[in-house]
Amino acid sequence: MIGAVSRAMFSSLAGSRTLRMVASRYGMRKPHSFARRFVAGETLNEAIAAARKIEALGMTVTLDHLGEAVANSAAAIAAAREYMAIVETIAQAGITRNISVKLTQLGLTVDRATAVDNMRRVLDTATRLECFVRIDMEGSAYTEQTFEVFDTLWDLGARNIGVVIQSYLRRSPGDLRRVNERGARVRLVKGAYQEPREIAFAEKVDVDGAYIALMETLFRHGTYPAIATHDPVMIEHAKAFTARHGIERRAFEFQMLYGIRRDLQRRLVSEGYTVRVYVPYGKEWFPYFMRRLGERPANVGFVARSLLKEEVY
Repeated sequence: MIGAVSRAMFSSLAGSRTLRMVASRYGMRKPHSFARRFVAGETLNEAIAAARKIEALGMTVTLDHLGEAVANSAAAIAAAREYMAIVETIAQAGITRNISVKLTQLGLTVDRATAVDNMRRVLDTATRLECFVRIDMEGSAYTEQTFEVFDTLWDLGARNIGVVIQSYLRRSPGDLRRVNERGARVRLVKGAYQEPREIAFAEKVDVDGAYIALMETLFRHGTYPAIATHDPVMIEHAKAFTARHGIERRAFEFQMLYGIRRDLQRRLVSEGYTVRVYVPYGKEWFPYFMRRLGERPANVGFVARSLLKEEVY
């Protein structure tokens, strides 16, 4: 119940224009400012610099240019062009060719066809440069549309794409079967958006139980699963399950967010597991930052302590 209250409070704060204005003025100003605990910076160059530090520690990355719904087709096309430029730049930089995108940035709030057309433009560039594209999952209002866009792109021959499944959504077992049947790659997360009880589990025990069930299904029937969690109980379950079923450590990966549980990230690498760090950046960082604070009360303490410490990685 505490987690649900925390998520609701920070979701509400994320929508505050006043807080966003104040945060945008001060949140990224200094190298050790509060938002940099979870956000690599406001520019692609800052994200690339962060990625290089992470890769030097034996991990891989996925870059996420923060931003959500656009209001019209022109803005969606501009966002697609920006993603195409991002793929070109990271290929030239020599870092991991892996990005995460939100369909509302590419026009899903305009109409589905706009999102499909813009994703095809991004995927054309990504395919040419051998870049993997993960379609992020947003609030439940967009879940079915997101899977419909993914299905369309897959049917058109795209194979360098994957999706995200959120364990707190009650519909997720069916969605996982849908994706596994296609042989596509899934990132499994718990979920960070505020959702009504009829759509999503509210209690941690239920979310965790759903996560474990979905994770085991992924290991049995999925394609290169991405286990995205900082929860040591979930991680130990994944390690024990894969060991018991003879699943090699390189047959899946753990994914973690930038700036969270760095100690655990490094320990997993030392044990021979693949770890990918989700590296968010961009001027529209405030809603993302607030969702991270709302996920776990301990994250507030991480931010407070980071103000007194040196660089994140």
